[in-house]
Amino acid sequence: MFRIKKLDLFIARQFGQLFVGAFFICQFVLMMQFLWRYMEELIGKGLSLEVMAQFFWYMGLMLVPQALPLAILLSSLITFGNLGESSELTAIKSAGISLMQAFRSLIAITLLITLGSFYFQNVIGPNANKELALLMLSMKQKSPELEIPEGVFYDGIPNTNLYVQKKDMKTGMLYGIMIYRMTQSYEDAAIILADSGMLQSTAERKHLALTLWSGEWFENMRSQELAGSASVPYRRETFALKKIILDFDADFNMADGSFMGNDPRAKSLKQIFEDMDSMNLVYDSVGRSIYQEAARMYYRPAHLEKKDSLKALRTARAKTFNIDSVLTKLSASDKQRVVSEALRDVDRAMGDYEFKQMFTEDGDRIIRRHKIEAINKFLTALLCIVFFFIGAPLGAIIRKGGLGLPVIISVLVFILYYILDNMGYRMARVGAWAIWFGKSLAMAVLVPMAIFFTYKANRDSMVFNMDAYRNFFSKLLGLRLKRHVYSKEVIIEDPHYAEDARQLERISSEVADYARQHHLKRMPNVVKVFFKYEPDHLIEHISEEMEMVIDDLSNTKDKVVLAELNNYPIVSVKAHTRPFEHQWMNVAAFFLVPIGLFCYLRMWHFRLRLNHDLNTIKRTNAAIVGRIKKMGWDAKEAV
Repeated sequence: MFRIKKLDLFIARQFGQLFVGAFFICQFVLMMQFLWRYMEELIGKGLSLEVMAQFFWYMGLMLVPQALPLAILLSSLITFGNLGESSELTAIKSAGISLMQAFRSLIAITLLITLGSFYFQNVIGPNANKELALLMLSMKQKSPELEIPEGVFYDGIPNTNLYVQKKDMKTGMLYGIMIYRMTQSYEDAAIILADSGMLQSTAERKHLALTLWSGEWFENMRSQELAGSASVPYRRETFALKKIILDFDADFNMADGSFMGNDPRAKSLKQIFEDMDSMNLVYDSVGRSIYQEAARMYYRPAHLEKKDSLKALRTARAKTFNIDSVLTKLSASDKQRVVSEALRDVDRAMGDYEFKQMFTEDGDRIIRRHKIEAINKFLTALLCIVFFFIGAPLGAIIRKGGLGLPVIISVLVFILYYILDNMGYRMARVGAWAIWFGKSLAMAVLVPMAIFFTYKANRDSMVFNMDAYRNFFSKLLGLRLKRHVYSKEVIIEDPHYAEDARQLERISSEVADYARQHHLKRMPNVVKVFFKYEPDHLIEHISEEMEMVIDDLSNTKDKVVLAELNNYPIVSVKAHTRPFEHQWMNVAAFFLVPIGLFCYLRMWHFRLRLNHDLNTIKRTNAAIVGRIKKMGWDAKEAV
């Protein structure tokens, strides 16, 4: 029976406090990023506090499902990072509690957050998207003059650049107006100056009525007849009152109407599936009608019935004839007429199919967007679970709390998710990738990461041990490790100089015999490298003896001996014998040509390096033996 333990409450309390703070931080960051997109439409437009409050409210509701996964990632990472940094996680494990048992309370909380995220996306989010879109449109329609900035040329009106020196938000009056209007070219430009004016939308919201007072109209009257002349007719008009109709729909047209009706972000999951069924039914019927029309026009003569069309088509296919031979029998005028008629038929058919293609492509695009949004509602909710199983194990591995390293890791993981998800969404939206592939691309990368980190954390593996990675790549690339022998402050037992000197002389003799027998400078035998492995115990024995002598001489106080000890190389005792420990891996590497060639060259490099190391060992042995003898001779002199 499942019981809530004190440990579960303790971890849940730690996580809950961090989750609340992380959620508001993530929500604020996402809102600022979203607000940046609409900065020009909000700043300096004289919007009331009520409108701004509605805008931020709906924007915040819409971004809640995106903030929840990021907050879970950050809070879970900090929670277990704090437990690991304060050694509380070590105490939990020493009590016989596994890491997955420590996760169970947070797993339950994460599942509840996942359900809440899905509820937001399916119920609250669509309504927030719809209300936000309507709010943006209503702001533009209610006061079109709010779109016109002060002191800047506004080019949002087709074929018109409008400059307003000052505007009154209460009355809607515009002052110091300058208008540049272009039709076909700059030669046809008109310049309008006015002291004041007022901009209002027409009833159908398709045009703007601009009323101007006390101004002048300057216009070129260039025409086609005077196209080659340098002189241009010119007209100037002074007016006290002028009304101008401008083509401007405030971004609210038929496309936006269909956008409001076909935007899947403003629909629940039930509405998406219902609309998809309706659209599939409509576009399937359109496709069948297009196919039947094409079959009737190009494959079945008009005077034949449907039951006779197949027989006539088979008969026509049975009659084989060469079209080029028929064309050559025609006269030149008939050939030209036939080719012209064929080209007209082809152009007409292409134009007809291009128009139909636009309609069908638009339907496919709308259906794809509905499918993407339906999948996205599930994946965004499941992202909470995936981010938890990335953040919590990472916190247990790195054992660093606070807002330093956890924030950096969280940002990197979220950037990786955002790049993959955005790329998959864009490719799926245009139809370049399958929808399931595009939307599952991010999950295909994050889920294995979550499994890997959870497995490593449960086994107490040091995933981020830089020394282990450094040693691995040093061995792989054959990088040399430098020996470090330092002087000891406290020496319990002095080195056995005489015995060490005899040992070093014996090692030098063994090294000379080894180098003479093995011919390390030659290229290794391919068969012996990959198929006939022979262990080299002699070099292992030499290395062990040398390390014992170095360990004993490291207790010396003589600085010369210490300096010479650091000249000894760290010998690789196996890398010069075969590429891998297991014989089957050596055989496999031989047949994989690029890998086998790399392993062969790497092994030859280690043989050459071993030859150099043996020469260095002999020189260093001679120097140390000479120093020891000199130290013994100096001692006799003192006596």
